[in-house]
Amino acid sequence: MPDPILELDGVGKHFGGVVVLQDVSFHVARGARHALIGPNGAGKTTLFNVISGVFPPDEGTVKLNGRDLAGVPSRRRIAMGMARSFQNIRLMPHLSVVENVMLGQHARQGLLGQLKPVGLLPQARERRAALDLLDAFGLDAYPGQVVANLPYGIRKKIEVVRALMAEPELLLLDEPAAGLNPTETAALRDFLMEVSARGVTLLVVEHDMPFVNSLCEHVTVMNFGRLIYDGTAAGVREDEAVLEAYLGHRRKGATNAA
Repeated sequence: MPDPILELDGVGKHFGGVVVLQDVSFHVARGARHALIGPNGAGKTTLFNVISGVFPPDEGTVKLNGRDLAGVPSRRRIAMGMARSFQNIRLMPHLSVVENVMLGQHARQGLLGQLKPVGLLPQARERRAALDLLDAFGLDAYPGQVVANLPYGIRKKIEVVRALMAEPELLLLDEPAAGLNPTETAALRDFLMEVSARGVTLLVVEHDMPFVNSLCEHVTVMNFGRLIYDGTAAGVREDEAVLEAYLGHRRKGATNAA
């Protein structure tokens, strides 16, 4: 087995009488670009929330670098090497780009650290680190600009850079290509390939299959809260359960409709 950075074993979650996750088990190899896909309502976002500590699992275990995360709150998981971006951008629109990126680092430092980006504590070292990271990913033209004034595709990249300020080993990305046009999607894919090349493991929830196929090497597929496929990106296109549940299935011998 490749060296796993994240391990899920028998994870279950229910809300009242509604079972949302049932016996979900898979691992994410260190350094991988790993996709988590499935139709709407499959349980992907709930599973992300369990992994990142928003919800505790009702059954099973989640381990990061071999450590059981039971009882570990979200903020502590950041310090342990896990960061997350969200489908809906959660940048502070009234702050500048560099101030938003600095917030990613201070999430590891408690309340005092989070006061630095808004100018209430000295911040020279943290600001320099944020500027250096923006420069490293080709976003050095934007540090002083107010986030609300920037194109959507640029804001998506800035949210990823903010997450990288926490120096994660594992980065969870919740539908990073949502709302992007084809040009922006291709640019984000190249951007995430560079993030991966720097040694960050990616676990990506996404509906855009061309984006998944061009970015990810390994795919886990869920349907109705259960895992139905876990294997290579190439193999997912041939799996009957996936074709039926998610990608659309055409029986052998059927002809295309006129």
